Amino acid sequence: MIRALKGVRHLHSSTRRQAVSELSVSVPWGEIRGKVWGPDHGRPVLCVHGWADNCGTFNTLIPFLPKECRYVAVDLAGHGRSSHRPPGVLYSFPLYVMDVRRVVDALQWNKFSIMGHSMGGNVAGLFSALYPEMVDAVVLLDSYGFLPTELKEMPKVIRQGMDEMLQFEKQTEEKKRVYTYEKAVERLSAANPFLSEQSVHLLLERGLVQVEGGVVFSRDFRINMKNIARVTLEQSLEMQSRIKASILVVLAEDGFEKIFAEPDQKKCIATLLQVYRDRNHVVVTVPGNHHVHLNNPEVVAPLVSDFLQTKVLSQSARLTDEQTSKL
Repeated sequence: MIRALKGVRHLHSSTRRQAVSELSVSVPWGEIRGKVWGPDHGRPVLCVHGWADNCGTFNTLIPFLPKECRYVAVDLAGHGRSSHRPPGVLYSFPLYVMDVRRVVDALQWNKFSIMGHSMGGNVAGLFSALYPEMVDAVVLLDSYGFLPTELKEMPKVIRQGMDEMLQFEKQTEEKKRVYTYEKAVERLSAANPFLSEQSVHLLLERGLVQVEGGVVFSRDFRINMKNIARVTLEQSLEMQSRIKASILVVLAEDGFEKIFAEPDQKKCIATLLQVYRDRNHVVVTVPGNHHVHLNNPEVVAPLVSDFLQTKVLSQSARLTDEQTSKL
């Protein structure tokens, strides 16, 4: 059940002004929060952020995208203003996919587009593979839809994730460091040097909680633990083959592959990207770093806008015309 949307306010971009409202969806352990742009009956687009970010990552991009769409950007569990998972529960891609399903069910969306950045793109890819009938278009922002792990590495990674969780549970209480706002800005800037100064402030709007003596970061410490739900390249390719939607992959020249990917991962990434091309999906590279969509939305927006216009809005208009002509 969706609570009433309250606190409507306005964001400003260099080109337009758009109303933004807050979203809250009840889940068994609390709520998934988010933001909504666009008309009530616009073409639905779900926007999913990357690891340790929040839905503010889309603040600068969405105002440049087609205004005929209704964009819902969520804070994934443990991020932004959404509730942390219950004690004893790890964070993993399958659980994030279940959260996406909870949100779209609450919104009563049977067919929608999905746009994801980084980790959010991997959530988008897995959701689109498991529920292909629900997704008509996928936008991956410096993401590949899947991030395979070498089979020989899996035991080490899975054990590490479990050990980290068990060690965390031995702590008597969760201790979060209290910062001044200025120190929190310094902390996020140091941890993520790919963010512009403006982008840091945008993410901190939902990334901080006021406490006595200052602010603390709102995200759950457990998101830092190794994800134990891993897939091989073979499994990723099988999932990839099940996606029926049109796909746009927007890569950054100085993005994930260049900065974060290990040599073995780069081979897997090359295979995934070639398969997208072989299936006539669109793969493009733009200048910028891993957060180019947030830092420089004007670089990414024309590509996403054209894709949504061609693959979603025009198709919808054509189907409406065909239905009308049969009446």
